[in-house]
Amino acid sequence: MAGWRSAAWMLAGVAVMATTAADAGIPKGAADAQFRKLYTEEYAWRQRQQGPSEDSPKNDKPGLPDVGPAAQAARLARWTATLAALNRIKPATLSPAEQVNYAVYKGQIEALLNEQKFRDYEKPLNADSSFWGDLVEAGRGDFVREADYRRYLATLRDMPRYFDQQIENMRAGLKRGFTPPQITLKGRDAGVAKVVDAKTPADSPFFTPFTKFPAGMPADVQAKLRVEGEAAIRDAVVPAHAKLLRFLREEYIPGARTVLAAYDLPDGHAYYRSKVAEYTTLDQTPEQVHAIGLAEVAKIRARMHDVMQQVGFKGDFPAFLKFLRTDPQFYAKTPQDLLDRGAWIAKKFDGKASKYFGRLPRSRFAIIPVPDDIAPFYTSGRGGPGVYLINTYNLPARALYSLPALTLHESAPGHAFQMPLAAENKDLPAFRRDTYLSVYGEGWALYSEALGEEMGMYETPYELFGMLSYQMWRAARLVVDTGIHAQGWTREQAQQYLHDNTALADHEIETEVDRYIAWPGQALSYYTGELAILNARTRAEKALGGKFNLRAFHDAVLALGSVPVPEIDRRIDKLIADGGKGPYPDEE
Repeated sequence: MAGWRSAAWMLAGVAVMATTAADAGIPKGAADAQFRKLYTEEYAWRQRQQGPSEDSPKNDKPGLPDVGPAAQAARLARWTATLAALNRIKPATLSPAEQVNYAVYKGQIEALLNEQKFRDYEKPLNADSSFWGDLVEAGRGDFVREADYRRYLATLRDMPRYFDQQIENMRAGLKRGFTPPQITLKGRDAGVAKVVDAKTPADSPFFTPFTKFPAGMPADVQAKLRVEGEAAIRDAVVPAHAKLLRFLREEYIPGARTVLAAYDLPDGHAYYRSKVAEYTTLDQTPEQVHAIGLAEVAKIRARMHDVMQQVGFKGDFPAFLKFLRTDPQFYAKTPQDLLDRGAWIAKKFDGKASKYFGRLPRSRFAIIPVPDDIAPFYTSGRGGPGVYLINTYNLPARALYSLPALTLHESAPGHAFQMPLAAENKDLPAFRRDTYLSVYGEGWALYSEALGEEMGMYETPYELFGMLSYQMWRAARLVVDTGIHAQGWTREQAQQYLHDNTALADHEIETEVDRYIAWPGQALSYYTGELAILNARTRAEKALGGKFNLRAFHDAVLALGSVPVPEIDRRIDKLIADGGKGPYPDEE
């Protein structure tokens, strides 16, 4: 990867665009052009700063990003200047379409700038994700041409430099007490050790792309790539991981902070408030979010009691939860059984999709098990463009009655449906097609679980209870996340709250609570986003009456890409004003 130029050089383009679009007399077309120039150039620059991630595992750039001090200073300067330029633009001078883009884009820049100000890059891991884990995911992408392998080889060879920079960032975070809590780091060195302990380069998880080549690739090219892959793993990947492993075991994990709350981090109150704003996109205090969570938990609890009575269970609520967690009828016997059931549920949705959605994504997804090295501390499932991961580790913790809700959330119409739809929507600028906003994406996926009841996806009362338990789980997150980070809750207190209110297995409760502890604020996005979509739908149904078209409503929400909560409300205002007509002509 090319070395970084000076921050001053990088800001030259922004300085030119800092001229205000709010001057009297500037026509809307000119204001639009100025704004488009600002976001187009910044987003192209932003993409060059980013490496592989969980949501975007494929690395289209040779090598890995620069995460050293000069690069971080340049990002801080660039986004500071970008926000200043945005503040000089009055949204009223923009066309209606660009006004929406402005609101979305400004939220992105504010979140990015806050991450730089609080130096989030000094904590490049949480309880289930890490910069090194993201690199393993990069090897599971699509390799079609020799150029794909060449880029991947550049990534492998660049690991020593990249890992050194990440270690220095983590060391700086360690020095100021800015780390995940120590309790959440237990076992996090296992994936690193697996790379180091591989007997040969061919046994490394990074060798996967070299085990199968596209049809038609010449044999001599395959052989050459295979040899180069082995050399890169031996000479770069393994030494980088060995150095990281020593650092984790000898310095980082032993020295990580023992307190849990984000409030206890440096400038912790302001930091957590910034995360609440980032993940809810609303101006709410932690106390307000906590109160909303308590109210929603009470509502869902009443429905869960109704289902318990429906199945005729003789006993109290805790006894019913114990029954669900322990009865063998609710659990798969083999990993393949669990994968097969997930595939069946996903295919069942395919038969219903056209009744509820006018525009369907072209992209399809594979169903694969969570890799062994991360499965013990990973969630039950994870979905995104092209993939639905199902965790087959510890089968007694993977309840079949929850699998329909999990599948709707992670595959379709959730993440593996919504994210490709956004990426395929050429009416949106790139920063809206490709960027994932948690409150929208997770809110939509949680809404997809609830929609499953309307679609007839839950065939038994137990599966309906599984959905309600998942809804409860996300509502309880509002309580638990704010409880941990703003009210001094203990890890045990948070675990007990989920144990008492959901049917989640105790293993899953432990991994989930650790995720909330290590990733402040993110857990708030799910239920906040779902509430926004549900409230918008209720408002549209009431206003439109017989003109309400569910497919048009869904298409209107999905056509937005990934947006803050206020933009969902504005789009449904327009749907109502248009008499229920959605964005596509074939919705009727």
